[in-house]
Amino acid sequence: MLLGSHLRRLREARGITREAAGYSIRASESKISRMELGRVSFKTRDVEDLLTLYGITDEAERASLLSLAKEANVAGWWHSYSDVLPSWFPTYVGLEGAASLIRVYEVQFVHGLLQTEEYARAVVRRGMRGASEADVERRVALRLERQKYLVSENAPDLHIVLDEAALRRPHGGREVMRGQLQHLIEMSERPNVRLQVMPFSFGGHAGESGAFTILSFPEPDLSDVVYLEQLTSALYLDKPEDVAQYERVLQELQNDCPSPDESRDLLRGLLQLS
Repeated sequence: MLLGSHLRRLREARGITREAAGYSIRASESKISRMELGRVSFKTRDVEDLLTLYGITDEAERASLLSLAKEANVAGWWHSYSDVLPSWFPTYVGLEGAASLIRVYEVQFVHGLLQTEEYARAVVRRGMRGASEADVERRVALRLERQKYLVSENAPDLHIVLDEAALRRPHGGREVMRGQLQHLIEMSERPNVRLQVMPFSFGGHAGESGAFTILSFPEPDLSDVVYLEQLTSALYLDKPEDVAQYERVLQELQNDCPSPDESRDLLRGLLQLS
């Protein structure tokens, strides 16, 4: 995505159309569009030809961008789990790992970054009915591996609104849910985690369209991405007007929810009742 953003800026600065750029590398206009969005891999020759077309002759600048192209083509650690993942999900894991801010609204489940191993196993078993135990364990291992990023030295900020339904719906039995609630309480005390609960008592609220995630990145050239998971696919929205609508909804949810401290008390109350 970062390399694609650089290439788009260079192309636009020279007033070159996507069609003309595509012609220069023997590709279509849509291929250039996918490259600029970071949706495809990069051939070194194509990047070299585009840099020449865009008038980039400085060797240091060319070397830097070609180095980015090589990095972009290196498979991430999560690709080793691709045999047990839906085709659209590795893209999300890569984006999540690059994000500096992750904003979430969840309805059905506790978010994957905050699940305990036992809760994750119960959720995965239900979602992968008929799968072997080995495949279930590999999916759980991936989820736990993702969570390491949240407690790493360069951890992102996680701002999450959990609907009370996600906390009331049992997965794995009473002890599993007690462990999950306790884990949420502990994680909510981390400085990079802002957790709020949307209680049933509030009634109707802005999150009527369902769960979503907004990913923001440290590079100023990269636009925010909204991730929407569906039954057989996922949507990645990055048009500013689309992102702005989801940001408004999340802001309204945060404003209407109890504060993080009050939400932690709500979690403690649910733990006592469980």
